[in-house]
Amino acid sequence: MNNHRIAVIPGDGVGPEVVNEAVKVLELLKKLDPSFEIEFDTFDWSSNYYLSHGKMMPEDALDTLKKYDAILFGAIGDKRVPDDVTVWDLIMPIRKKFKQYINLRPVKLLKGVDCRFTGEDIDFVIIRENAEGEYSNSGGRLYQGLEQEIAVQNTIITRLGTEKVAKFAFEYAKKHGKGTVTSATKSNAIIHSMKLWDEAVHKVGQEFPSINLQSYYIDALAAYFVSRPEDFEVVVASNLFGDILSDLGSAVVGGLGLSPSANLNPDGEFPSMFEPVHGSAPDIAGKGIANPIAQIWSSALMLEHLGRKDLAIVILESIEQVLLQKEVQTPDLGGNATTSEMGTAIRDAIQQLLLVKEGR
Repeated sequence: MNNHRIAVIPGDGVGPEVVNEAVKVLELLKKLDPSFEIEFDTFDWSSNYYLSHGKMMPEDALDTLKKYDAILFGAIGDKRVPDDVTVWDLIMPIRKKFKQYINLRPVKLLKGVDCRFTGEDIDFVIIRENAEGEYSNSGGRLYQGLEQEIAVQNTIITRLGTEKVAKFAFEYAKKHGKGTVTSATKSNAIIHSMKLWDEAVHKVGQEFPSINLQSYYIDALAAYFVSRPEDFEVVVASNLFGDILSDLGSAVVGGLGLSPSANLNPDGEFPSMFEPVHGSAPDIAGKGIANPIAQIWSSALMLEHLGRKDLAIVILESIEQVLLQKEVQTPDLGGNATTSEMGTAIRDAIQQLLLVKEGR
């Protein structure tokens, strides 16, 4: 029996509200399944912490976090603190120092959610390079405030980094019985970094002859996400392209409140981090109406990563059961249920589903 130690960082805005519901789900699974042991330590690193201490987290925060099996993250962002501070002083150090070079984002039309774009099944995954690319702190500004001001932002694309994310994408496709990997590019206009991206992805693709590789320019791919999202299986993209496509994919299947993500260190050298795609949503923070599904589903991705795919399946099936019943729906889904009511409904569904599986 493994005792999983989880670091919990609720963060800002609706983060603490939805994280609370996810932790309750995990605590229930611990209660119902004797083989599942999990414990949590919560860290208050957030914009409030920054306003009190002048930094987003303590100097030894990463040394503290690396002792855990995984990190459950809420959201970050507060109008009182510049966004580049909250991002680059909290999320980015965790992703980069812990070599979480894979960002995995399922795009799945859940049962019970109406899709305005298509009547077809939508079920694919976006695998985003998460450690370099366009989100690299390389560049600067000259002559600030003057007419001749210059800003330079460098994109860092390495062959090694691209090959690693491409290999993960092809291996994921092979493991999950998918026949096609789609690469997002713009090598017709971004002729240095994106050409290297294309070459590296193509090289890796040759090692997987059973998997078809197709490559689309990012502008066309964005259009195809809307016009024929059911055609995709595994999409691999650079940091910026993957980020934008993920939010677009979320909108196609019902919104950010339903979309989870995983920041993975596939080598297991450091803990991986699991968070919803949505941000801190300051406009609804404190109102108790945020949809906790993305956070709860992110915790299911965490369980799958920790070797408990069986429990991850139970969580997702329970989420879909609640959505199908349409009795409890948060405002983003057209209802008036609270965050807590949605969390309670999902936990009730989990309990009923596990009792059925056990024959009780």
